[in-house]
Amino acid sequence: MQEVSMNTVTAPIVLITGTSSGIGLAAAVAAARAGFHVVATMRDTGRAGALRAAAEEAGVAGSVEVERLDVTDPASVAACLDAVVARHGRLDAVVNNAGAGRVGTIEQDGMEPVRFTMEVNYFGVVEVTRAAMPHLRASGGRVVTVTSVGGVVGQPFNEAYCASKFAVEGFMESLAPAAASVGVHVSVVEPGAVASEFIGNQEIDVPALLDAAGPYAPALGAYVDRTLKAFGQAQTPEEAAVPLVEALTAERPAFRIQTSAAARAFAGTKLADLDGSAVQTMTGGWVAG
Repeated sequence: MQEVSMNTVTAPIVLITGTSSGIGLAAAVAAARAGFHVVATMRDTGRAGALRAAAEEAGVAGSVEVERLDVTDPASVAACLDAVVARHGRLDAVVNNAGAGRVGTIEQDGMEPVRFTMEVNYFGVVEVTRAAMPHLRASGGRVVTVTSVGGVVGQPFNEAYCASKFAVEGFMESLAPAAASVGVHVSVVEPGAVASEFIGNQEIDVPALLDAAGPYAPALGAYVDRTLKAFGQAQTPEEAAVPLVEALTAERPAFRIQTSAAARAFAGTKLADLDGSAVQTMTGGWVAG
């Protein structure tokens, strides 16, 4: 991946956050293969090795450039967006993918993990979107945000994570008609279980987590067992990236896009559940042991 000078790129420019691993990495490669020039961002560019190798293997290394961007730092966001527009003269799409997971419950965790999760998953998305909007208005561009089925269905021991994803869904659902009035299309992409996430990406020490859970340990143990089994049959990041890239390329993409049949069925439970009983019965079963 080499330095790209202004006016040497004619492909549409997409900036993707959180590309060092998982869906973000897969989406960066897939978007490049679909004809985009990808600005792949991450907080620590020293972790770009896996992305560089994947882009090289896919034959798209020349269409992927790596930039530093910390979504929790407005100065970093502004500097990155300014550099991209200065280099390429425009920005055609933003994919908000960077995020943080959290497994725990509020009585045991306290407020700090909640604030951190909201800072990354919600305020980071808002800041990147805010900074990008003038450029996307100019290009008639798109905002595609990776949320989660956890942004539709609240899940036990994911209070902070689901709250942040619910907030993103509400923000984007509210922004979409206003953005459309100035020519910018907004979509949210809702993955279900994706391989490499949950335990791996969050670096969870399960025994330590259970030891610290106090009276919640039996319910948390049942939840972890159930969730590990679900993630054992998860989508790959590459599979989850397919509908994300379709949201970038389709003439009229939907506002809400699930990444699999399982994710559609799961989200559908909530969207048809007017009194909340179906969801509570379903998720209550996860912690019953």
